[in-house]
Amino acid sequence: MKYLLLLPVFFVLITPSEAVTTRMFKVLDTCARYRLKEKTALVAIKDLKLKYEGKEESEAELFIKLYCSVFTPNENVDF
Repeated sequence: MKYLLLLPVFFVLITPSEAVTTRMFKVLDTCARYRLKEKTALVAIKDLKLKYEGKEESEAELFIKLYCSVFTPNENVDF
């Protein structure tokens, strides 16, 4: 009987961790597509739902480069 009560609690606790991994995958995927030049900087910023007020492409490239560098700290990659 105790197991039946613990089962819903387990599912409630596991759901947020699934959402985090999905979000992390989307960030890593978007950064990789930007590095491979499949997406422009402005499109990558839009896909990541980041707050960016500028319209200039060169500023957007610096912005997304700095953002994505957090997720690839061990790589010495120049975008």
